[in-house]
Amino acid sequence: MSVNPRKRKQLTDDEIKQIFLDSDNEGDFKNESSCSESDDDGLPDNLAAIVKTEPEDACDVPDDDGGREPVASGGVEQVSSRSWRPARNFTPPGPEVVFEKQHCGVQIHPESQTEAQCFKMLLTEELVQHIVKATNNYALQLKKNVAPGVKGKLAKWQPTTVDEMYSFLVVILLMGIVKKSALRDYWSTDPMVMTPFFTSLFSQDRFLVLLRCLHFVDEEIENVSDPLYKIRDVQSGLISAFNRVFVPYRDLCIDESLMLWKGRLAFKQYIPRKKHRIGVKFFLLCDVLTGYVQDLIIYTGLTSDVKYHEGLGIAGSVVMTLLTPHLGKGHCLYVDNWYTNPTLFQHLLSLGTGACGTVRANRKGMPAFTSKMSKGDVEFKENGNQLAVKWHDKREVHLLSTIHKSTMSPTKKRDYTTGEKRIKPTCVVEYNKKMGAVDKSDMLNSFVECIRKTNKWYKKIFFHLIDTAVLNSYIVHRKLSGKVIPYRDFRIQLMKELLMDHHVARCRSVGGRPSIDTPLRLKARHFPSEIPQTANQGRKTRRQCKVCQTSTRRKQQRHVTKYQCEPCKTALCAFPCFEEYHTLKHF
Repeated sequence: MSVNPRKRKQLTDDEIKQIFLDSDNEGDFKNESSCSESDDDGLPDNLAAIVKTEPEDACDVPDDDGGREPVASGGVEQVSSRSWRPARNFTPPGPEVVFEKQHCGVQIHPESQTEAQCFKMLLTEELVQHIVKATNNYALQLKKNVAPGVKGKLAKWQPTTVDEMYSFLVVILLMGIVKKSALRDYWSTDPMVMTPFFTSLFSQDRFLVLLRCLHFVDEEIENVSDPLYKIRDVQSGLISAFNRVFVPYRDLCIDESLMLWKGRLAFKQYIPRKKHRIGVKFFLLCDVLTGYVQDLIIYTGLTSDVKYHEGLGIAGSVVMTLLTPHLGKGHCLYVDNWYTNPTLFQHLLSLGTGACGTVRANRKGMPAFTSKMSKGDVEFKENGNQLAVKWHDKREVHLLSTIHKSTMSPTKKRDYTTGEKRIKPTCVVEYNKKMGAVDKSDMLNSFVECIRKTNKWYKKIFFHLIDTAVLNSYIVHRKLSGKVIPYRDFRIQLMKELLMDHHVARCRSVGGRPSIDTPLRLKARHFPSEIPQTANQGRKTRRQCKVCQTSTRRKQQRHVTKYQCEPCKTALCAFPCFEEYHTLKHF
């Protein structure tokens, strides 16, 4: 075992006392200095190299730092808790850049401002063509893996097209409005739950095989290092379209959104304050004035699409990543207490962006407030650039702002004892008014969302992104046309226009399962009519009689007839089957 010749000797208690007794003799230390380069002699090579890279005047630091802490290595100035002082009529300087709203809003104006054209500006035909190509390739791979002689839906696979894919998306969107407990119920022949419109668009087998083969990436170009590679192309294409079509107004907000997912997934999150609590977390950047979703990040842990900024932490890095295209333009950002801290707000202010948000009282750089306050009490503090507020309402609320004054503003609510309007800090009033854009977009989609239960997480994310694209197209249509219509009506009109542009009538299948008896066949009023003619049979159109085919009172036989019961839509012989079907419970 080798002995380190530079190992320092451990001092005894007597030797330590002697050092303190001799410390008054300055001559013993005349050659020592805290900034001397001789201190590097006893350091390892790697540490000595680091020390030598520091400037020679590194020791000439003034005792008074003016309330600021040293600048972090990433160039972010740290805010000190000692820099705060009580605020009286404080007005923050705000961003140096004046926001210009002339170029805000919708940037692309289609020839016809219809619902379908607004939607296609975001989900472009080029992106749909990419989905079609990936779906066809994946279907061929699945078909090759089927054992020879095994029959199934894949055996009848036919390549899909752009028109069929748009029709497929219409069915997915329509399922968000016509909700049923199972997919097969949409093709049920039970008169109590049947919805013939779905049958007119797709057969059950064709829809299910399309849903199974739906794919968004070429599996031969697999990128294992990217957990979102299966949905990456669609996500990038939609985000690019979101930013190309719309330029946000002055006020922005960032918040989390949670997509329900209870299956196995490495980056599944648990957020108890959200409605779904368990699922995939999205960071959303929204325009406050319109609710338009400008950008989004899917959280996947350490591999998230977040550029780390030293000195700002994870939350600050998320903010900087989403705001990168919008910095230096005079925007104002609203965030909650997960993101807010004085250092981040100071950094945004230096980049020409204001900010406001609730903040945790124990954040680094926050001032010390009065510990005990009564309801309605408020305390303002400022450090020259930022305003910190502690306000006691039902509980203590802390806010931080670089854009609001230290004033109080009236609200719409009144005190039931005095009848006077309640007042709150101005920053609280503005925060409550402008922070809910992300939650509002979640609320609008929650009533008509097309997400259905699936075993593939990337398909559920795709349907979630489609809902986001429909919501953005609704906002774009409203800005272009000036029409304010309910979101549900917009989705219905969008589906009608997509079908008019892309739907191809499917060939009706011959035969199939017989329809189930209607429960009103013995009660309601019934009238016979001729069966409508089909294109193939013309005047010779016939169908098999329901009673002759399924009778339990006489021998079953196949007998065709040209008559039916108009209310029941059931083929029946004029006599005696029509009478027996509507008078006997067991015919």
